[in-house]
Amino acid sequence: MIIDSHSHLWLRQDTAWNGLPIRTLSNGRSLFLGEEVQMLPPFMIDGQNTAEVFLSNMDYAQVAAAVVVQEFIDGLQNDYLSTVAHTWPERFFVYGMPDWLHDGFYAEAVRLLDDGFRGLAIPGHRLLGRSLCSSEMMQVFRHMEQRGAYLSITLADGMTQVDELREVISMCPRLRVAIGHLGMAAPPVTPPWENPDWREQIRLAQNANVMVESGGITWLYNSEFYPFPSAVRAIREAADLVGWEKLMWGSDYPRTITAITYRMSYDFISRSTEFTDEAKRLFLGDNACRFYGFQNLPDLPYIKNMSE
Repeated sequence: MIIDSHSHLWLRQDTAWNGLPIRTLSNGRSLFLGEEVQMLPPFMIDGQNTAEVFLSNMDYAQVAAAVVVQEFIDGLQNDYLSTVAHTWPERFFVYGMPDWLHDGFYAEAVRLLDDGFRGLAIPGHRLLGRSLCSSEMMQVFRHMEQRGAYLSITLADGMTQVDELREVISMCPRLRVAIGHLGMAAPPVTPPWENPDWREQIRLAQNANVMVESGGITWLYNSEFYPFPSAVRAIREAADLVGWEKLMWGSDYPRTITAITYRMSYDFISRSTEFTDEAKRLFLGDNACRFYGFQNLPDLPYIKNMSE
């Protein structure tokens, strides 16, 4: 059983960041902060990153379910993702996202949870200068804790926001938290096992209701490329810190599959000799299934490639 704990969906990108536009173009490309980039695989010619296409990739790669998070650089996708959550409740766990950049987001957060979203996503690394412990943020977190909602959060590199999130966890100990991108385990210069700061993000998972997911790990180590030996080493390091039962695999679909296939985003783990079978089982699916409460997952048989 394989579950993807970090992915993205959108119908169209039409937003801006730091005053620079982000727009869907054609052939999988986007205008991104003044540069044309390959945002999606080139066969996604209409620029729509839909649930139907993702499900086809999931079925082929034998991924039973996926967690869909949100990011400011894609624009708010609540309307579309609400439809996804209601159409495929057994395949997708979907996070809503209010506009955290502007005061008054508490009412929107409550509305999103009332509308059926079971959790809220915070791209914390995009909120530098806005405290995670502000009075309105804490109001949201307490409300989420009372409702049993989930928080997906990505922090800035190193220790920048660790103390703030530690305070949130201390004040709301029953809030279920998933920390993204393996704690941003690839600092700009220093390998992660020589940089103590990234470990502090991982150590937050020593708290009972906190998990860490590895979404985008192949992006963090893109320069190394498949089979990502340093990513394997970073995952092992994280497991040594908090235990395998606290870690979940994530792909960061679809951006990561411009460089590799969707299956390759996890089979560098399943093929590795660095992990036990038990570690692979927990990391690739069992932990996410337990944490998010997935049920009635499909049985996805292996489909032979024509070229085999």
